[in-house]
Amino acid sequence: MRSVLDPAGPQAAHIAALWWWMFWIFSTVFVLVIAALLVGIFRARARDDAVMTSPSVALQPTRERRIGWTVAACVGLTIVVLIIFLAANVITGHRLALLAADNAVTIQLTGYRWWWKVRYPDPVPARQVTTANEIHIPIGRPVLINTDSQDVIHSFWVPSLHGKRDLVPGNPSAIWIQADRPGRFEGQCAEFCGLQHAHMRLLVIAESEENYQAWLEAQRQAARAPSDPLAQRGLHVFETGPCALCHSVRGTEASGQVAPDLTHFASRATIAAGTLPNSPGHLAAWIVDPQHIKPGNAMPSNSLSPEDLQALLAYLGGLK
Repeated sequence: MRSVLDPAGPQAAHIAALWWWMFWIFSTVFVLVIAALLVGIFRARARDDAVMTSPSVALQPTRERRIGWTVAACVGLTIVVLIIFLAANVITGHRLALLAADNAVTIQLTGYRWWWKVRYPDPVPARQVTTANEIHIPIGRPVLINTDSQDVIHSFWVPSLHGKRDLVPGNPSAIWIQADRPGRFEGQCAEFCGLQHAHMRLLVIAESEENYQAWLEAQRQAARAPSDPLAQRGLHVFETGPCALCHSVRGTEASGQVAPDLTHFASRATIAAGTLPNSPGHLAAWIVDPQHIKPGNAMPSNSLSPEDLQALLAYLGGLK
């Protein structure tokens, strides 16, 4: 679910509060303006009827002055409301920056056309975690997301957790998020970045500290060597085919750096940045003809025999 009206963290709650406050004030103003318009219409009709029956009836100077004062009062009230809105926006912006940095999780997020590279830095290089299109965070802890882009301008946006943050090539930036309850929160690139902009999604999974630490430790492990003969053949297809030129799987000969890391590929909910669910059938279609599913993406079509395709599916399905 992607909705700014379903806040799951402190920043999103501040934004939602500002939105509702402005919504009700604007709604009240709209109702008052329509009511005044209707009153004016009916009074004008009654006055026109009176003038038709008695030409001596005319707009009195006192009434004209009263109308002038009413218009001036409405203009003044509008200025006051705009000043209040300005102050509310400034206050909300200040509150968004007050998230404490104590015990924060740091994540490096890089935008590509059209997928997200997610890296969890660690002082020990062997303990760093790299994944794609999914961000795992512990609930109740602030998360600093450092952002950058490798090609065009993208925009990180998870409505239930925070507002938007542009990813500008050569201009790193950062955004703080925090989830106060467990759940899966959908995100989206919010800056038009090309043909497949709408298929550049991501998932933020907020979970307990224990589950987060268990996930992080599992992600630090290299891919397990397959024991099934079919999966072993799939590993050979993966390492000797075009897959290894772009993708990497820790613990194998595949060390490509221009496409998502597939070390724990089977643990992800979707493929192609949220375009398809991660199931064998969808994965097979994606491997064979990705341009039909997501035209313009950087992955080429692959001509594999049915036997090699089934073997590759068995291997990728075991990368959990």
